[in-house]
Amino acid sequence: MEFKPTIGIEMHAELISNSKAFSTSKNTFTRHPNTHVTPLDLALPGTLPQVNKEIVRKGIMMASILNCNIPNYLVFDRKNYYYPDLPKGYQITQSSYPIGTNGHITVPYKDGYLDVLIHDIHIEEDSARLEHLETETLIDYNRAGIPLLELVTEPTFHSKDEVIAFLEYIRLVYQYMGISEANIKRGEIRCDVNISLSNNDSLGTKVEIKNVGSFTNIAKVIDIEIKRQQELLESNRGNEIIQETRRFDEEHNQTIRMRSKADAIDYKYFIDPNIPMIKISDEFINEVRNSITELPIDKQKRYLDFGLSLNDANLIIRDKDLAIYYDNLVALDKEPIISANFLLTNILAYLKEEEIGIKEFPIKEEDLAILIKQISEKKMSNKQAKDIYNTALKNKISIAEAIKSADKEINDQDEIRNIAQKLINDNPTKVEEYKNGRTNLFNFFVGGVMKETKGLANPVLTKDIISSLLDN
Repeated sequence: MEFKPTIGIEMHAELISNSKAFSTSKNTFTRHPNTHVTPLDLALPGTLPQVNKEIVRKGIMMASILNCNIPNYLVFDRKNYYYPDLPKGYQITQSSYPIGTNGHITVPYKDGYLDVLIHDIHIEEDSARLEHLETETLIDYNRAGIPLLELVTEPTFHSKDEVIAFLEYIRLVYQYMGISEANIKRGEIRCDVNISLSNNDSLGTKVEIKNVGSFTNIAKVIDIEIKRQQELLESNRGNEIIQETRRFDEEHNQTIRMRSKADAIDYKYFIDPNIPMIKISDEFINEVRNSITELPIDKQKRYLDFGLSLNDANLIIRDKDLAIYYDNLVALDKEPIISANFLLTNILAYLKEEEIGIKEFPIKEEDLAILIKQISEKKMSNKQAKDIYNTALKNKISIAEAIKSADKEINDQDEIRNIAQKLINDNPTKVEEYKNGRTNLFNFFVGGVMKETKGLANPVLTKDIISSLLDN
């Protein structure tokens, strides 16, 4: 029997801000535990939360990008549960009036686009971090109170490929808009995955897998859980899917039951009495919306209009800093295709070899634009341009200096024509063979001119001249 999977995602992302969600502690990554902590983070008596305006701004920005409805008032709730990493015994979150509801977004998917429905997006604070050792558990309160955006989709996906395409695009949006660094290795993105199987158009019984920390593992979890549920549904033992919460055991590559719906925590949400309801003005919402810059999908479409292939466009937009470098370069040289080819072949290879980002690349856009112009105006072949580029990198000099130091290219048409004509006159047999169909001999004459000029003849000009002489 064939079953159709339906998947929903709850994506948590840490927000960029100077301070935490409701305290003055620094909101920055550090490997030194318990160094960015205030009395409020520890829930000491007499402390009161204060709303960080910057995270509200970022919440409204993302809600706008997701085409959500934005409420007129900012309201925070308490999500009550006891766990050692939750100092207050509750988490400040949004349940009654999320910062955005009932949204939708279109994301790039394979050769086309995918429409995704959004249930809501809301602001909340993170818990502290537990570190389980062999005989004890330690708590790092640096993470307590760090601001989060939780994005909840509708059950809208039907494959792991759709899920990963969505997550990768949202991660790009966070980075492009400066909402979150979205660094997966530092745990700045975590997801809950909801999966159900059905053999008809209705939804099956939902199973939730909590706190999956990488896109690779999310893809694994989807495969594993679909297989587990399918085997249960296909068995002859009358097994049914139980609505439950599970976790991913990375070591054994399986999902493990945590609790059933009957065991689910009753969070007893209620509006936080320590945070007054705050009016969100239309002026503030419009100000935030007007600050939204070019989104990755719009950048992709612009690159396609340049004439780039879909693959090349996607390779560039995948890295925000790389896209900035490319845009700056094209603004200078007006050659989007040549610039993209040079970027994706020569520069990316260097970045990978040196294990650096484009920000650390020693050749700046205005310098490289000189080289691109030389190629576009046919004053330099691709090979010569690459040699100049390699010289600049090797000797740590500018492109202009590398060009100046290189042997001067021969662009004199008469000089090249005289050399080519002599070569043709000296090889009548090969000329006759060329005219009788051995067209590969064309390269013999080009090679002869390049040899005579020690590789300094302009190759484009050389081919044009030889072609004209042989045709005549």
